[in-house]
Amino acid sequence: MTSAKPAPPAIQVIPVPGIPEVRPGDDLAGLIAGAADLLDGDVVVVTQKVVSKAEDRLVAIDPEVGHKPLVERESVRILRRRGDLIISETQHGFVCANAGIDLSNVEAGQAALLPVDSDRSARRIRDALRHRFGVDVAVIVSDTFGRPWRRGVTDVAIGCAGLRPVVDLRGTTDALGRELQVTEVAIVDEIAAAAELVMGKAYGIPVAIVRGVDPEWFGDGGVVADVVRAPGEDLFR
Repeated sequence: MTSAKPAPPAIQVIPVPGIPEVRPGDDLAGLIAGAADLLDGDVVVVTQKVVSKAEDRLVAIDPEVGHKPLVERESVRILRRRGDLIISETQHGFVCANAGIDLSNVEAGQAALLPVDSDRSARRIRDALRHRFGVDVAVIVSDTFGRPWRRGVTDVAIGCAGLRPVVDLRGTTDALGRELQVTEVAIVDEIAAAAELVMGKAYGIPVAIVRGVDPEWFGDGGVVADVVRAPGEDLFR
């Protein structure tokens, strides 16, 4: 009989309150370091909204025209339309509602666009925390996405630094000793979703720490594009 593998260590999900309203040009890493008690090996999850604000990805919307022209501008392909809802593919490769453009928690008449390169955004925050504040962490930029065939939304990673986005378990064994043939785990998405539980949509908490993540999941060089299914593998595009 195959013996069970040891249980994984407990994981903590810690909200980071006290971060002020972020404005274009703000030092996001400095704001995080000033509000959080960071430890080596933490994963810092930062919402897309504050990253977009700090990087001045805010644009004005003409109230007479609405957001549709902006969605079309930010999309490389429109997949579906229904009323005011547009499902499109962004230049990042994300398939999402309204090209990821967000109208919540921004000033009236403005919209927040996705960062130009969310992986680069995550690397900048990580590098600043390591070089200026002496802490070695991984960073995830998260955003809220809907899911085909399932109701409700969840947070996913749209940028990462210092983590392997996908952990490939193919060739390892399950609890009963059977070899896994197809299992790949989107670790960055699981961490982003866990962090959202303490950030919420109305708490005003844009950063969370996930502590206790398996050290084997850390590593340089991964990008969120590793999670995005290629069109040739997608049966529905």
